[in-house]
Amino acid sequence: MNSFGSLVFNSNELKKRLSQPAFEQFLKIQQKQTHMTHDLAEKIAAAMLDWSLTNGATHYCHWFQPLTGGTAEKHDSFLDSDKSGAFLTKFSASNLIKGEADASSLPNGSVRSTFEARGYTVWDSSSPAFIKVDDQMKVLCIPTAFCTFSGATLDEKTPLLRSCDQLAKQALRVLKIMGNTTSQYIKIYAGPEQEYFLIDQAHYQQREDLKQTGRTLFGNIPAKSQQLRDQYYGQIKPRVLKFMQQLNQELYKLGVPAKTQHNEVAPAQHELATIYNQVQIAMDQNQIVMETMKKVALKHGLQCLLHEKPFDNLNGSGKHNNWSFGTDEGENLLDPGDSPQKNKQFLIYFLSVVAAVDKYAELLRLSTAYPANEYRLGGHEAPPTIISIYCGEQLMEIVEQLARKSHSDKNSPTGLLSPSVTLGVDSFPKIPRDTSDRNRTSPFAFTGNKFEFRMVGSSQSIGVPNSVLNTAVAQILKEVADEFTARLDKHEEFDSIYEDIVSRLAKDHKRVIFNGNGYSSEWKEEAERRGLPIFTSCVDVFKHILDEKSVKLFVENSVMSEDELKARLHIYNELFVNTVLIEADCMTQMARKQILPCCTNYLTKIAAAQFQLQQIGLENMSIQQQVVQFNQKISQLMKSITDLEEGSSQAKVFDEEHVQDAAKFVNDNIKPKMMQLRSIADWMEANVEKSMWCFPSYTDILFYE
Repeated sequence: MNSFGSLVFNSNELKKRLSQPAFEQFLKIQQKQTHMTHDLAEKIAAAMLDWSLTNGATHYCHWFQPLTGGTAEKHDSFLDSDKSGAFLTKFSASNLIKGEADASSLPNGSVRSTFEARGYTVWDSSSPAFIKVDDQMKVLCIPTAFCTFSGATLDEKTPLLRSCDQLAKQALRVLKIMGNTTSQYIKIYAGPEQEYFLIDQAHYQQREDLKQTGRTLFGNIPAKSQQLRDQYYGQIKPRVLKFMQQLNQELYKLGVPAKTQHNEVAPAQHELATIYNQVQIAMDQNQIVMETMKKVALKHGLQCLLHEKPFDNLNGSGKHNNWSFGTDEGENLLDPGDSPQKNKQFLIYFLSVVAAVDKYAELLRLSTAYPANEYRLGGHEAPPTIISIYCGEQLMEIVEQLARKSHSDKNSPTGLLSPSVTLGVDSFPKIPRDTSDRNRTSPFAFTGNKFEFRMVGSSQSIGVPNSVLNTAVAQILKEVADEFTARLDKHEEFDSIYEDIVSRLAKDHKRVIFNGNGYSSEWKEEAERRGLPIFTSCVDVFKHILDEKSVKLFVENSVMSEDELKARLHIYNELFVNTVLIEADCMTQMARKQILPCCTNYLTKIAAAQFQLQQIGLENMSIQQQVVQFNQKISQLMKSITDLEEGSSQAKVFDEEHVQDAAKFVNDNIKPKMMQLRSIADWMEANVEKSMWCFPSYTDILFYE
């Protein structure tokens, strides 16, 4: 732990290298009290250079998060030359503040043509720089935003920071109205839980599907998988434990507060959770976590899989996004306290979140909608695709009372469980009971003093989900603050206004609260009766980014323009098409070059066995039937390969202007053909002699030592 943050240019390192007035000016910038000046940036750049050289860095890069879901970087040396031609180390404010990148080569939604390449990276001073070590190479990574020459955003960071500003502004307005006169600003927090798989590197290298798509496109489920739940919280394998130990060490150096590690439900599946941080820093740190996991795994002969569904019929991986907001004085505004029914401040924030989730459910669903996550969501392993909120029995009763306007500060909800748990053994202490249970089927659950958005995918950046959530809640809080202000100006009583607002929020939006089993068929029927939006695929939800209320939400809150939203619609559809077509092409190649020859060889072997028996006068109907059946299956396999190849060819005819049509075609035509091909191939794997199968099976991959 002594090395924690040793590779991070944090405020302590900055304080050592700046004058007191300059450092205080920097702190005011972080608190939104003033703006960055060129003079201060020059001083910070000099301090950053000194620290980097001291730690052995030779290059720097603007580290940004384009709309690929990952990160991007271009390395530049600190080496420069003066007018006389002499070489020297140099890093100025201009190097720190602005960089250039090719805005037409990264996803841009057609806002940039190939010949319009220029884009800019812009320093994000709210997130600390850090040094990334690759073997002997050390590079200073400066978190930045990314935009086009004209200023259109092409990254995950910029909308997130804009949404944080809006939520902080509106939450502070409400806080002042509620009587808090000392808090100066609001911070938004996130704590992502990262699930992942570890498999042996040798098995990974033998699977073309894993290498090209991140998931197995073929694979028959083993006899024992996760039925016994013995992997969950089970003893960690020594090999994996060594990986986790080194992972923690590397993350600590990078200032990432890794807290919890354990086995997850599926074989070879694990989880790492980090301590809460401000959301933009948590976003950067989660990207660091994913990248570091992959690098450390290789050093242990392992491969880290971050795909949401790397193995069919096994639990997939998510990234539960724990979210809250609080004051600069350390108060969590989503903490109900001991008596939530009396906590007016908590109730108005809590109900505003409920209203935001209900009103903008399509956007929350959209924020986690992409091809990989579609394989995970909706199964009995992950939240269903219907957006709902779990809040527990106590809060539900309060909401019902508020909706009826029968709530009283003097009356506590009745029929609740005792505040402690007793196990009936004298040597066991009583333990405090939380205000609510956990509901693992809920997409959006209140978990005591925060909300947990459980739909976020394991490989996904947390930028989009938090941007949507922040903006939606900011809008509701703005409406609350506006109503309070207008009615107080008319000299209406505070309590009367408060009661009207919370009662309306509860009554109008309680439909989104559901504490039951989200996996049940009854819930889907109930959700339809409640009028909650239900989507069968991500293609169906993409278009809702341009709904009138969606555009109004983002534009009026200055988070994204309509053109930026159109660009994202294009990018989402394009990503879907390209991802599925890559998988389809990989499937047909594996089926033609590996599975088909393997099955033909096996057919030849059993046919030869049948012939040899006939030669000595023996007839075996079972072998004969097996030969006939395999011959039929090979014919089916060849037809399925051809059908998928033809469908993929048709999908590739669509041009850029018709990418939405292409996405629908791929969803309706290509994906079913892929499922058909897989079904046949998986049957063959289950019936072909193991020594003759063409690549490692699920049993080989998942149960390694």
